[in-house]
Formats: sequence, structure tokens, C-alpha cells
Amino acid sequence: MKELIEIALSQYGVKEIAGDKDNPTIVNYFKEMGQSWVKDDETAWCSAFANWVALKGGCQGSGKLNARSWLNTGEEISEPQQGDVVVFWREKPDSWKGHVAYFINYSEDKKYIYCLGGNQGNMVCIKAYDASRLLGFRGLNKVA
Repeated sequence: MKELIEIALSQYGVKEIAGDKDNPTIVNYFKEMGQSWVKDDETAWCSAFANWVALKGGCQGSGKLNARSWLNTGEEISEPQQGDVVVFWREKPDSWKGHVAYFINYSEDKKYIYCLGGNQGNMVCIKAYDASRLLGFRGLNKVA
């Protein structure tokens, strides 16, 4: 959903603050998506950002902080469009760890997937991920 890309792009460059201080914008992602107990920008925040974007776009989010929770959100799709959710594994395929972001496009050789997301190098940006780490694509539904 291109609308979600526009919302996510409005946050481009938001990044963690090193040291004892925390970026209030990142802390707000947690608060607005219903996880107000998180008070820092050190807690993994890719899913908080994805939930915040979905919320602002009037779409269903996972409501959870673990990236793999998005595998049960929306509808499974095989041919992603810009703005669909993409979920990757981290460390190993059967780990509980993952990463979630919004699909931009494949590289020309389809070996990489370009994503717009939060906590990518500790900031909101577009980054390429190895396509071999893909767990799935999800199309989000508008909340009625």
C-alpha cells in the first residue's frame, strides 16, 4: 500500500540517540502502538515502527513487538507491491528473532529486497536485505 510508504518516508532519518538519552520519536512509536511500558530507544523497535505506520495508515497491525508476529497479520501474498509488509529471519531460520519492514522492490537480480523500515542500522531508512532470509510477505487490511 503506497500510502504506508508515504507515512514511513515521513519518518526517514529518525535514529537512536547514543548514550543515556533516548529519541522521543522512537519512544512514541511504542506508546502509540500500545506498548507504553517501553521508555527507551534501545529496545528492538522495527515492529513498533511497522505498527505505528500501519496505525497511521488505518491498517491492521500485529500489536506486538516481535517481528515474526507479522507473519500472522493481514493476508499472505506471493507477489508483493510497494508498501506490503516483509518479514525476514535473523540469526537462523528457526530462531524467534526477525525483522519487519515495508517492501520497496527487489534488486534487478532478485537477490536482495529493498525495504523501508525502522531500526535498520538504528534508524528509519531504506536498506537491502538478502532475499534468502525472507519468511514472507503480508498485505495489510484496512481497519473498518
